[in-house]
Amino acid sequence: MLYHLFEYLEETYALPGAGLFRFVSFRTGVAIVMSLLISMVAGKHIIKILQRKQVGESIRDLGLDGQQEKEGTPTMGGIIIILAILIPCLLMARLDNVYIILMLIATVWMAVVGFADDYIKVFRKNKKGLKGKFKVMGQVGLGILVGGVMSFHQDVVVQMHQTQAMEAGYEIVDHQEFVTQPPENHVYVKTALTNMPFLKNGDLDYRRFIRFLGDNGKGLAWIVFIPMCIFIITAVSNGANLTDGVDGLATGVSAIIGGVLGILAYLSGNAIFADYLEILYLPGISELVIFAGCFVGGCVGFLWYNAYPAKVFMGDTGSLTIGGIIASLAILLRKELLIPILCGVFVAELLSVMIQVTYFKYSKRKYGEGRRVFLMSPLHHHYQKKGMAEPKIVTRFWIIGILLAILTIITLKIR
Repeated sequence: MLYHLFEYLEETYALPGAGLFRFVSFRTGVAIVMSLLISMVAGKHIIKILQRKQVGESIRDLGLDGQQEKEGTPTMGGIIIILAILIPCLLMARLDNVYIILMLIATVWMAVVGFADDYIKVFRKNKKGLKGKFKVMGQVGLGILVGGVMSFHQDVVVQMHQTQAMEAGYEIVDHQEFVTQPPENHVYVKTALTNMPFLKNGDLDYRRFIRFLGDNGKGLAWIVFIPMCIFIITAVSNGANLTDGVDGLATGVSAIIGGVLGILAYLSGNAIFADYLEILYLPGISELVIFAGCFVGGCVGFLWYNAYPAKVFMGDTGSLTIGGIIASLAILLRKELLIPILCGVFVAELLSVMIQVTYFKYSKRKYGEGRRVFLMSPLHHHYQKKGMAEPKIVTRFWIIGILLAILTIITLKIR
C-alpha cells in the first residue's frame, strides 16, 4: 500500500526519499520492525482481552512436570502473529504481486481453520476441537489453491534461455507489467520445474512423472504437482501443530525457517545470484522477502510472551497457520524438496507420532499389548518424560533448527 503511494508521490511530485520504497531491502527492514512492534505492543493488549474472555488452555494430564501450572494460560495467541504478518505486509509489499496476494490469502485461509478449531475447544468446551476431516479439507483446499495458481497463473513464470525453453517445449508468456524485461535471448516460461538439491543443474520437471503420456502430457504436469502441494501443506501444517507443545518451541523454530525462506526468496528473485548459484530465477518473487520478514518479526515478537514460562499460547490459530505459511512459501520458491532438511524439526515431531501410533497398534496385534518406541510422543514430550527441563529442550531444538537452516543454505553450493 505504501509502496504504491510513494511510487505515485515520486512520479508526480518528485518527493525526496520516496524512491527508497522501490528497494525490497528497505521495505523488508521496515516491515520487520513494524511486525516486531505490533506483536510486542498489540500482543500485550490481546493477551488481556483473552484473559477477560477467559480464553484459557485446558491442559490434559500427561504426567509431565510443571504441566498443571499452565492450566488457564490464554490460548489463541496466534492472532498476534497473524496481525503482525498481515498489517506490515499490506503496508510495505506490492499488492499487485501474485505471490504476495497468494500468501496473504494462504495466511487468512489457515487462520480461519485454526481459529475454528480453537473456538470449538474454548467456547464450545469440546476438547477434540474441529473434526479432523474439516482440518484436512482446509489443508487440501489450500494445496489446490497454491498448486492451481502456480500451474495456471500467467504471472508465475521462470526465466530461461530461449533455446532451452523451445527445446523443452515450455509455454512462453508475454512480459508482465511488474516484471522487468528479460535480457536478450531469454524468455519467461510457464513450467513445472523445481530446484533439486545436491545435483548440479538438477531441476526436477514434474512432467517426468507423466512422460508415458508423450506429447499429450505437456500441459498436464498439474496432475502431479497439485497433489504434491496438498501433501506438503498438510504434512508441514500438522508438523508445526505437533511441535507446538512446549513454550517457545514452535515459534522459535518457525522464525529460523522463515529467515532461511527469506534468504532463498532474495536469491531466487535476483538474476545475478540465481545464475551464479544455478537455481531458477523467478521474476517478481523477491517481494516474498518482505512477507518472510513480516513472518520472522511476528514470530520473534510473539516469543516475547511465549518464551518460558509462557504468558500466552498460540493455539491451533497460530500453529496451523505458520505451518501453512512455511509450506506455501517453500512451494512458491520452488524449494519444496528442501523441506525435509529445513523443516527437519517438524518432520521429526510428525514421524515420532506416526512411529509411535503404528508400532503401538502393531505390537498390540502381535503381542496382545501395546508397546511404545518413545516414552511419549511427539518427540519433545519424550525428553520431558526423561526429566529434561523444558527450557533446555527448547534451546536444543532451536540449535538443531539453526544447524538445519545452515545445511539448507549450503545445499545451494553442494552440487
